[in-house]
Amino acid sequence: MKKYLVIGNPIEHSLSPKLHNYWIKTNNIDAIYDKEKLNYEELESIISKVKKNEIHGINVTVPFKNKIIPYMDQLSPEAEKTKSVNTIYANNNQVIGHNTDIAGFELSLKKLKYDVSGKKILILGAGGVVPSIIFALNRMNVSKITVTNRTKEKAEKLKDLFKELILADWGNVSDFDMIINATSVGLNTNEKIDLDLSKVGQNKIFYDVIYNPHETNFLKMGKELGNRAENGKFMFIYQAHQAFTIWHKLMPEINDEVINIVTND
Repeated sequence: MKKYLVIGNPIEHSLSPKLHNYWIKTNNIDAIYDKEKLNYEELESIISKVKKNEIHGINVTVPFKNKIIPYMDQLSPEAEKTKSVNTIYANNNQVIGHNTDIAGFELSLKKLKYDVSGKKILILGAGGVVPSIIFALNRMNVSKITVTNRTKEKAEKLKDLFKELILADWGNVSDFDMIINATSVGLNTNEKIDLDLSKVGQNKIFYDVIYNPHETNFLKMGKELGNRAENGKFMFIYQAHQAFTIWHKLMPEINDEVINIVTND
């Protein structure tokens, strides 16, 4: 039986095992997918298990998408361009780091029928998934991307990858058509983002990368202000779909049952 897992810290909220194990079962694959909470010092050890063929694939979530890179033998072009890895597999005794978050985000917007071309985007946070979102947005021809992060130094590192990026001080909310919460604030239901968004206007789109819980306080606030609110469930499903296809060499079905796995937990 092949073994797959998602690693992160925290990891309790992850629905990756539910989703992947559903696809594994429906496609009669002899495998199991689990989740494991790790610390930084355990990353090298977990990757050595991929090299030994004890683990056949790993998904990577907060806060290891950048930290895992030194342990890769090779990066895919997508992972190289974003310096972010969320999917790991072995090929010819080489451990490959890949990024399916780019496609996951892009496909999620297509599923939501939201055209971002020519739009102004504000991103909250500068963590591991943000380079993937910026890369995808640029590919979809947005007009302007502004990033604001509590620690400005972290946001400034993104300028090394994306020269055209605009950085704003935390609390300085620029004009936007779409605001994306890419921080982990909201994983706990009582958490609120300490920004005043009361004057943003209406008919914007509030998008939260978080999919569990289903509705964060950020999304509730967006709705209350008269805006469209969307969580990260489709990004999560599509990035998982891409990883599953790489590992198992078959494309699983995205149906109502799959969407319910993510929506109704």
